[in-house]
Amino acid sequence: MAQIVGGIGTSHVPAIGAAIAKGLQQDPYWKPFFDGYVRAREWLAEARPDVVVMFYNDHGLNFFLDKMPTFAVGAAAEYHNADEGWGLPVQAPFPGDPALSWHIIESLAAEEFDLTTCQEMKVDHAFVVPTQLLWPEGGRPVRIVPIAINTIQHPLPSPARCFKLGRAVGRAIRSYDEDLKVLVLGTGGLSHQLDGKRAGFINKSFDLMCLDRLSRFPEVLTAYSAADIIEMAGSQGVELLMWIAMRGALGDDVAEVHRNYHIPISNTAAGLLVLECRDAGRQPGRLRTAWPLRV
Repeated sequence: MAQIVGGIGTSHVPAIGAAIAKGLQQDPYWKPFFDGYVRAREWLAEARPDVVVMFYNDHGLNFFLDKMPTFAVGAAAEYHNADEGWGLPVQAPFPGDPALSWHIIESLAAEEFDLTTCQEMKVDHAFVVPTQLLWPEGGRPVRIVPIAINTIQHPLPSPARCFKLGRAVGRAIRSYDEDLKVLVLGTGGLSHQLDGKRAGFINKSFDLMCLDRLSRFPEVLTAYSAADIIEMAGSQGVELLMWIAMRGALGDDVAEVHRNYHIPISNTAAGLLVLECRDAGRQPGRLRTAWPLRV
């Protein structure tokens, strides 16, 4: 049976990709951010996942406002990157795992999740930048199953719904009859707003609270609405939904391996959280009730 080795939450700002392309990792502005990933890469070298199930949000490369699914699962043999207009180098295709994708799709449908199934899927910086951060040597050491969550077109899914999605994905992975080690990745955020009267908004105390709760009491975050997160983390800070889905997939018994928090990176609060599963083979338990904190 497949085993979930752990999960990682990471920022995916396109400026990170530009810094990588320009070789600015040791630049004083960028060094505190990039140094935070050394321990994450060491842990990955130990865990050696075969497949990554990645929760991310599309920014218009694959979906647009006229057609924006709430949840979309890739089922392709490979995923192509394309020019988004940020000046980022276009990356070579990323290998998929269609068999695992279809198993997850069928499992989610059986649990009454309404999905968009994508047998072709272009992937943007939210998918590409995390792979560059975690596997900077290049190449394609893992196969990837992408799951896109809508954070653009309202109404948005709630944190509770995304957590339940993660729980269901975790059950699907653990029921997959193949000896695979799977990493679950959630990309985006943390707090930031790129437009409007609150452009440049960052909420450090809320971000740090979220990192704490994701490690130990993730159910606290499910009591918020999507509108609550936008209020406290900014309009683009709602990308926290991907971290919540990632955490849901891991189950109840996890250990925090590493975290890093750095502000600002391109007007964004950049976060990193590495969690290791200690309950391999066990099914996720029931939600525990908890009250949210307003920070």
